[in-house]
Amino acid sequence: MKFKAIYGFGLAVLLSVSCGQEQKTTNEGDTNDTAFAKAETTFDYQVDQFADIKILRYQIPGFEDLTLKEQQLVYYMTQAGLAGRDLMWAQNYRHNLTIRAALETVYTSYNGDKNSEDWKHFEEYLKRVWFSNGIHHHYSNAKLKPAFSADYLKTLLSATGATLEGEEFDVLFNDKDAKKVNLSKDADIVLESAINFYGPDVTTADVEAYYSAIKVDKEEPIEVGLNTRLVKENGKLVEQVYRSGGLYGEAIDQIIGWLEKAKGVAENSKQEEALGLLIEYYKTGSLDTWDDYCIAWATSTDGNIDWINGFIEVYNDPKGYKGSYETIVQIKDFDMSKKMAVLSQDAQWFEDNSPLMAEHKKDTVKGVSYKTVIVAGEAGDASPSTPIGVNLPNNNWIRQAHGSKSVSLGNIINSYANAGGSGRLEEFSHDEEEIALEKEYGQLADKLHTALHEVVGHASGQINKDVGTPKETLKSYKSTIEEGRADLFGLYYLMDPKLQELGLVTDWKKTGTAAYDGYIRNGMLSQLVRLELGDDVEEAHMRNRQWVSAWAFERGAEENVIEKVTRDGKTYYNINDYTKLRAIFGELLRETQRITSEGDYEAGKALVEDYGVKVDQVIHKEVLDRNSKFKSAAYSGFVNPVIVPTMTDGEITGFTIEQPASFEAQMLEYAKTYGFLK
Repeated sequence: MKFKAIYGFGLAVLLSVSCGQEQKTTNEGDTNDTAFAKAETTFDYQVDQFADIKILRYQIPGFEDLTLKEQQLVYYMTQAGLAGRDLMWAQNYRHNLTIRAALETVYTSYNGDKNSEDWKHFEEYLKRVWFSNGIHHHYSNAKLKPAFSADYLKTLLSATGATLEGEEFDVLFNDKDAKKVNLSKDADIVLESAINFYGPDVTTADVEAYYSAIKVDKEEPIEVGLNTRLVKENGKLVEQVYRSGGLYGEAIDQIIGWLEKAKGVAENSKQEEALGLLIEYYKTGSLDTWDDYCIAWATSTDGNIDWINGFIEVYNDPKGYKGSYETIVQIKDFDMSKKMAVLSQDAQWFEDNSPLMAEHKKDTVKGVSYKTVIVAGEAGDASPSTPIGVNLPNNNWIRQAHGSKSVSLGNIINSYANAGGSGRLEEFSHDEEEIALEKEYGQLADKLHTALHEVVGHASGQINKDVGTPKETLKSYKSTIEEGRADLFGLYYLMDPKLQELGLVTDWKKTGTAAYDGYIRNGMLSQLVRLELGDDVEEAHMRNRQWVSAWAFERGAEENVIEKVTRDGKTYYNINDYTKLRAIFGELLRETQRITSEGDYEAGKALVEDYGVKVDQVIHKEVLDRNSKFKSAAYSGFVNPVIVPTMTDGEITGFTIEQPASFEAQMLEYAKTYGFLK
């Protein structure tokens, strides 16, 4: 599972994921932060801003303190990650790589008028495509619309010799493949999704029939379909496996080469074993080997370096089978990890004292490892838009039997926090007290919610015997139900004195109050700036924030727990009773766990469709109008620092870290250096 942060609101929006990528937010001021150190403010965090996106930088503190061998491991793992960059582009849409190549050729070769509005629109469109790893918006899943004409693009292509023809050209301007992922209850969610996990003629019924026919070990099931593309060949469904010699083999061979170098400088035998299994997995595509790797990785907890690498999160698959390529290379932050270790140490307490039904609680919560880490490099589904927290592996039986790793990406969070506020906090908050609490406690509340969501939220609860996995029982609602369940677990405990007892906060009531204010403010109002007027909510994390907030609002309406306030023509939501709201969150957590444990599809569907999909169009228009005065982008992402080896007589003797000159410079360099797929 993953938490992704989208900053730019005076609050950060955290998106959680599956075992790999957010809920309420950050502030515009300082934080009374007992468990977290503040970041330096002299570093230039912002690189660029365009459309609805802000590009940031992050630092790698502590890299210089690593041994040369550890630095080499970091370098090799970042290179392995980047070697697979094209995989994400190919997975996102079947024409992405061809489109990108043509647009980049135009960008680097065009010698005509670069002061025209059309050229500026072209530059912005290309940057948006780079940011989204394709032609569909990274968050809304809607196809990006060029502000220039088809005729203008034809002129650019002709002037530069770039080639883009037929469907690959037309799709930029027509209505075909309008959604990367279409989760509408009225759609054939496979056939009508542009994501390239399935052939263009494969239907939802095809997918359900194909995978339901595969028999797996009920006690230790593999993640069927995780690393394949399902297509029709001569009318028969066939899986194309991502592996050496198979689909995307050219890039995977490059990944393997760098992983073999990394294996040679592993810190210990457990790391070496895990890397060996990862290499074997990429060579064979065996999902049994993937499980063996996940066990070795989850139980490899010693050393200063760690990583995430593979086809992991299934959020981009409307059916929840296919994993998106993702890598994050991490350096452990031991001081911060020590401060937060109390959460994993007390995971059983949180489970035992939760409002879940007794039969849905785990008797033993195993092996929850929580650490704050320093990111050294990201690629695939984690870049440029990055998570801020991750909990893996995703396979539930491995988590239960062998444990899991939860990490908070400390330097990423600090970059978000230091990138500056937008004024939206003041616009959408009900009163000055709410604003003051957010500024003083909001950043800490966000970090704690991330930690609670990942460490005890995703690790909590159990499936009833003989009930299928949530992917099988809850189908397309699985992701949003799971993320909402973890959010609710975190929300329930954010208003608990246990956090102060553990030394994580100095004032649990004020921290919890800031957390509740921010979550409701975001779920009911501010996240709507990410939607175009008239759109439904489709992204899983946005859905979960809305259905949690809207259900809580309705549940507490009789006692006016959350009050809808209209003042000067503007709408606000004010929490009148935080104790009762906590009880409501607990009630919804109990029900959401029941839905998950019992595989109650109809109840899950009703919860999401009734509360998480439709938007009040009057309020939506109001929110967009109020937001229009702000210039700060709604979304943020990152360029990666460049780790440059120092060579002496053909041997690596050291490294320097350089920051890229610009977003476009890094994207062009990546295409040149890591463009292994065509």
